[in-house]
Amino acid sequence: MSRPTRRKLAYGSAPSQYGHLYLPAVAPGAGRAPLVVLIHGGSWSTEFALVVYSAVARDLAARGAVVWNIEYRRVEEDGGGWPGTGRDVLAALAALDGPVAQQLAVAGIAVDRRAVAVVGHSAGGQLAAWAVAELGAQTREHTVSLVIPQSAVLDFTVPEVRTKDSVVALMGAPYEQIPERYAQASPAHAPVTAATVAVVHTVDDQAVPIELSRHYVAQQSARGQATALYEVPGGHPDFVDPASPGHRQTLRLLGL
Repeated sequence: MSRPTRRKLAYGSAPSQYGHLYLPAVAPGAGRAPLVVLIHGGSWSTEFALVVYSAVARDLAARGAVVWNIEYRRVEEDGGGWPGTGRDVLAALAALDGPVAQQLAVAGIAVDRRAVAVVGHSAGGQLAAWAVAELGAQTREHTVSLVIPQSAVLDFTVPEVRTKDSVVALMGAPYEQIPERYAQASPAHAPVTAATVAVVHTVDDQAVPIELSRHYVAQQSARGQATALYEVPGGHPDFVDPASPGHRQTLRLLGL
């Protein structure tokens, strides 16, 4: 596998509005590279940052993908929480048309703009699925064809989720005070999109029970959303390990 390069790009003026763009070492004329957006998890908290996905980003780029590993403002930061955190992810996806495209042009790397994949772990999976639905799977110049939430929190309105401290902190108030905001932030209540939602969940997950993803997939399939669930061995943190079954299943879905 080739050795990728990494560049830091801003998509906004706040300190956390940036991403790491990984470029594969490909020869000119080698064809269009896959384009993958990564959205890290970590309870929407500054306890975690985009570097938790760095090993995964390097692995994807070494396999020939262009990888946009994004950061966003989290609960403890000015402008973080809901809806600011979600709006940051929308802006980071819009940056595919701007600074990311500009860097790719300079590097002479072509990507398939009609088949972007967005991958998110845990809290990042909620942000990924929500943002793609909010955009209608389309930026100005790019189309998202695949979303891969990994052991993600996809419905804030169910009792076992809406009472979690991390969810209440993100929303800014208990569910009983702002139920409409909890629904608006939930991918389970988002519009159906043309993108396929391929949910990957570890069967021994103690942080986000797999039953939540089973319920989401059944519910969304009934609504007409193209979706599927892939159950893999392991626990909640495993997706940041390139050697894990969860990552290997993600590679299969990405065609890498």
